[in-house]
Amino acid sequence: MTEEEAQAYADLKNQLAQKEQRIQELEGLLMGALLRIEELEKRLGKDSHNSSLPPSRDHGKRKPIGTRTKSQKPSGGQSGHAGHTLMQAETPDEVIVHRPACCLFCQQDLSTEAGQVLERRQVHDLPPWRLQVQEHQRVVIRCPHCQQVSAGSFPERVQAPVQYGPGIQAVAVYLSQYQLLPLQRTCEVLADLLLAPVSEGSVHNWITEAATVLQPTVERLSNLLLLSRLLHVDETSLHLRGVVRWVHVHANRWLTLYQWHPKRGAEGIEAIGLLPHFSGRAMHDRRTSYDRYGCTHSLCGAHLIRDAIFVAEQEKQPWAQAMVDHLRHMVQVTNAFREQGARQLPASVRNELLAQYFSILASGYAVYEAQAPPAKKAGRKKQDPSKNLLDALLQRAEQVLGFVEDLTVPFTNNLAERDLRMIKVQQKISGTFRSNEGVTAFCAIRSYLSTMRKQGRCMLASLVAVFGGGPFPIAWEPHT
Repeated sequence: MTEEEAQAYADLKNQLAQKEQRIQELEGLLMGALLRIEELEKRLGKDSHNSSLPPSRDHGKRKPIGTRTKSQKPSGGQSGHAGHTLMQAETPDEVIVHRPACCLFCQQDLSTEAGQVLERRQVHDLPPWRLQVQEHQRVVIRCPHCQQVSAGSFPERVQAPVQYGPGIQAVAVYLSQYQLLPLQRTCEVLADLLLAPVSEGSVHNWITEAATVLQPTVERLSNLLLLSRLLHVDETSLHLRGVVRWVHVHANRWLTLYQWHPKRGAEGIEAIGLLPHFSGRAMHDRRTSYDRYGCTHSLCGAHLIRDAIFVAEQEKQPWAQAMVDHLRHMVQVTNAFREQGARQLPASVRNELLAQYFSILASGYAVYEAQAPPAKKAGRKKQDPSKNLLDALLQRAEQVLGFVEDLTVPFTNNLAERDLRMIKVQQKISGTFRSNEGVTAFCAIRSYLSTMRKQGRCMLASLVAVFGGGPFPIAWEPHT
């Protein structure tokens, strides 16, 4: 081989090596792009039915939730339904008599003749709305015996020549803090409906006053929740001057407590200070912030079902759909026994449900091990959603199955999520809070009103009591 041929051969070999290296680089880029596409497709596949995303983040047509099939019946009341209607009052506030002035046939005057009621019809409507002005007069009297002058005194809450009373104050705070109207619209409603020209500053001051009066009530709520057997815990974001902050809710069937903190996780939980001292059972999602506390834990089953649906749809894992079906079956079984007054399942039923649960997990791990790609490099391997869910269902089985072991334990954390829903509504309406004091006042007033609502109290009457100086007491006994 001549020197020129050797050089040409070396150049060709070098070019082939470069092409081979380039091919490997492109293959690596292609594999990375495919993995990225797969990850994005999975992310796009998430919506409210298979993840914790809210319904507002759904793409296009929302997928049906649950296993109910569409009924063939028309909407509205069904044939044979008794129905309900507005009933006539036994003692109307006003009676208007319609009687003929004269005979319709011979025109004889009938004004002095007795008649008989043929038919009654009632119109239920509002009376004319206006503020009732109550004047307080301070009188002085000279004693006829000693000739000294004595003067009467105004009630403690009558402090100005002209002021609004607890009723209008309660309505303003009710509209703003419970019905979530912005301050400007609250003032417009008061002016239009009650002819009360209230300023935004007055409403703000009343909100602050209500929050101050309710501080002992908020402290009592915290103490009572510490004594409860079951505590629902969750958190959601809000905006304070455009910066994300977090509202933490602690609740049970009868009580609700909202508190806020700049942080979502352990720092916020520690600062609020309720969960670190709680010794009952806490129901929450899979956030690891809760795991450090020594109380008994239960995981929200609704979150687990959504995660399993995602794995079944996106990862095409049959075991995940089997787990969804089995969790729903366990809910049906426990509900049936709970309706009969039972507090625990019969041992045979319990053992059968648990055996099926762990059998599904075993099949899931077998499928994962068979499909898992070999590790290409040392270090911690990133787990996919199916492995994460399998580990959670196995390692936290005691927390997942708490509702099977004890029928007084619910399957979901929906109670806390319902309590937090109005926080998101407030954010959609008003967008942001303007001060720390505003968030604190909102949390205090909403804690009181949510608790009163759970206990069957009227919201407006509850606020009138606040401005009367005596909020309604909390009617709840610990461990009930």
